[in-house]
Amino acid sequence: MALKRPEGMTDEEFISRANEKARKKKAARDKILATKTIEKGLLIVHTGPGKGKSTAAFGMVFRALGNGMKVGVVQFVKGNWETGERAVLEKFPDQCVIRSMGEGFTWETQDRERDIAAAKGAWAMAQEMINDPSFDMVLLDELNICLRYDYLDIAEVVAVLQARREMLHVIVTGRNAKEPLIEAADLVTEMGQIKHPFREQNVKAQVGVEF
Repeated sequence: MALKRPEGMTDEEFISRANEKARKKKAARDKILATKTIEKGLLIVHTGPGKGKSTAAFGMVFRALGNGMKVGVVQFVKGNWETGERAVLEKFPDQCVIRSMGEGFTWETQDRERDIAAAKGAWAMAQEMINDPSFDMVLLDELNICLRYDYLDIAEVVAVLQARREMLHVIVTGRNAKEPLIEAADLVTEMGQIKHPFREQNVKAQVGVEF
């Protein structure tokens, strides 16, 4: 909240008061930061009905690459979609391995057995990356969709994620994250939806925005 100048206070007095308030705020902040000493790999979940779950996750992937980290990406649903993020990540073969293992959404394949087989194949690839000590971060994009439809056993998935290496970061995206995964996670963000052009304006998915 902006600092409001009391009536009758000079500019000099107001600036001095604002600076003192900023100094106190910084001292309090520094005191809190001094207690934050733990460094560990995080289990991060991006869920909710709003747009931006995978977008935020790939933002973390690009940040990790910028810091010289090695990242693995498994896309559980998107299949062979030509996405901008994949085009960029494939330019960093030494730092990033991206595998698109899905075959589209359930309503596209209309074959549950095929969907389950694709999910299990993607999960096997994910476990290889999780167990590979060369990776610093692993993104499991749209894993929550497979868990929602029970293509994979939630107890098994959570057990593997909890048993990961101490410094490995794992990001899971997708709507309707199940409670056991939320409970196991270190960081959970729920994307809300207020407006979306697909619903309100009949705007289709567009290059550079959705893919």
